[in-house]
Amino acid sequence: MTLMLHVNASEVDYPALRALVTPAPTQTHVPIPHFRLVDLLRTTLGMYGHQITDEHHGVTEDGMRYFGLLSLRSTYTGYEDTVALRNSHDRSFPVGIGFGSRVFVCDNLAFIADTVIKRKHTANLKRDIPGVIGELIEPLALQREAQARTFDRYKGTELTDEQADHAILGMYREGIINVTRIAEVVKEWDTPTFDDFSERNAWRLFNAATFCLAGRVVENPNTTSRLHQIIDGVCETVH
Repeated sequence: MTLMLHVNASEVDYPALRALVTPAPTQTHVPIPHFRLVDLLRTTLGMYGHQITDEHHGVTEDGMRYFGLLSLRSTYTGYEDTVALRNSHDRSFPVGIGFGSRVFVCDNLAFIADTVIKRKHTANLKRDIPGVIGELIEPLALQREAQARTFDRYKGTELTDEQADHAILGMYREGIINVTRIAEVVKEWDTPTFDDFSERNAWRLFNAATFCLAGRVVENPNTTSRLHQIIDGVCETVH
């Protein structure tokens, strides 16, 4: 599992995360320490029987913004459950938690929209967030089963180059990829980096896109929700 970080951000370990100073609260903004968000998630995951197998944390140079990934043991082969976290002390974005999957072979991330929560930094955040996390985690098993069925459908849907090109253009029109990434996705579709995606199907196209979007998915898990809509639409057209 890897954590894709951009300019002015670097990976840190948990002790360094815990040592960061959290700004004092104001009447309209009550920041939660980055490490506290991690602790709350760890505790709630454990209560529901999920085992964390790996974790990565990253912060900006000033410590104001946090991004994290926790890897969970999955009951399905070929990918593992993943939790993406983000938190800010500078009001740049609310607390965000997203559940999805990581495909082992290409180390990409895929998130379903209804498994993402966002909460503003209010006085009630610390009180409410354990319950909110619990409500999200409880149905995780059913969501994983649904995602496994989705991936099986992608693997069973063969695509022509014309259908793939049409879908990639749809990704651009929906703002999933920008104009510079069109060529990257096309290249990954034409000549996959990994031999596991040799079959010309919707699974190959899905992974071509998520492979090129790994960093953006960590920052905005909703990106893959829209990607699923594109791939699902292609599958429906083919069948």
